[in-house]
Amino acid sequence: MTIDEAAQIIQSGGVVAFPTETVYGLGANALDPKAILRIYALKQRPSTSPLIVHVDCIEMAQALAADWPLAAEGLARRYWPGPLTIVVKKGPMIPDEATAGLDTVGLRMPNHPLALALIRACGCPLAAPSANPFTRLSPTTAAHVREAFGDQVPLLDGGPTQVGIESTVVSVVDGGITVLRPGMITIPGAGTELAPTGDAHTAPGQHHKHYSPRTRLLLLDRNAPIPEGAAYVWYRTAKPAAQSVQLPDNEAGYAAALYRTLHELDSLSFPLIAIEEVPKEWQAVADRLRRAAF
Repeated sequence: MTIDEAAQIIQSGGVVAFPTETVYGLGANALDPKAILRIYALKQRPSTSPLIVHVDCIEMAQALAADWPLAAEGLARRYWPGPLTIVVKKGPMIPDEATAGLDTVGLRMPNHPLALALIRACGCPLAAPSANPFTRLSPTTAAHVREAFGDQVPLLDGGPTQVGIESTVVSVVDGGITVLRPGMITIPGAGTELAPTGDAHTAPGQHHKHYSPRTRLLLLDRNAPIPEGAAYVWYRTAKPAAQSVQLPDNEAGYAAALYRTLHELDSLSFPLIAIEEVPKEWQAVADRLRRAAF
C-alpha cells in the first residue's frame, strides 16, 4: 500500500497500521470521534485508556493544545522528532473519545519518515496506539501486525522498528515534568507517576497487565533454576533451557530486540518463557517486563 492510498483510507474515516520508530501503530484521524472508536473496537481497548496523538511538527501540536507551557516547548525542541510523548491540556479540536474523557492529550512527533509522510498526506493529526490487541505484545514488524489482525487492517509496511518499545510519556500540565510511562528517553530531574490516579488512566501503558505474550512469562532472579521445558531469555547469565536466547547487555539494544524475541518464542508453543531480570536502572525495559509477567 502507498502513502497516498493509506491517507485516503484515513481521510474517509478508516484505520491504517503504520510504522513509527518505536512500534507499529493503528492510525486514524485524531479529530474524528467515529474513526477513534474504530481503533478502540479493533484493539478491544477499554475507554479508560487514552490514545496518543501523532503530529508532524511542533506547530501542529501547539494548535491542538489549550496550553503549551515552556516545558513542553523545551522538550519538543530537544527531543522531537523522537520517542517522547508530551501530555498537555487539550484544545477543543481533540474529541473526548481520544483522551478517555480527560482534559489532557498526549502529543508526539514520531521519528520515522513514513509516519511523518502519512500525517502530512492526511492533513490531520493521527490518533495511534500500538497495532495489537489490548494487553498483548506490541508489534515491531509488519508481520506482527498481520498476525494480530490479518486482513482487517490495511498496512503500510516500513520494515522493522528501531527503538522497539513504546515512547516515554511525560506530563507538563502542573508546571513540572512528570514521567507517566518510562521509555528510552530519560528526562533529568523529572518526577514519576506510574499508577493511575482515577477512573481514566493518565497515559497509555498503565494497566497492571500489558505488553504480554500469549505464553506465560516468568521473571527470574539470575540464581534461580529454569523451569523444565521453558524457553529462557537472558542477557548476562547463560543457563541450559529448552531454548535459550541471549539479548544485548545494554538497555537500548535489549529494548530493540525484546518484543521481536517474545513474538518468536510465543509462536513456538513453549509452556513458559523465563526471562532473566534486568537491572533496575533499565527503567523502561523493567516496566515492560513487570507488566508482561503480571
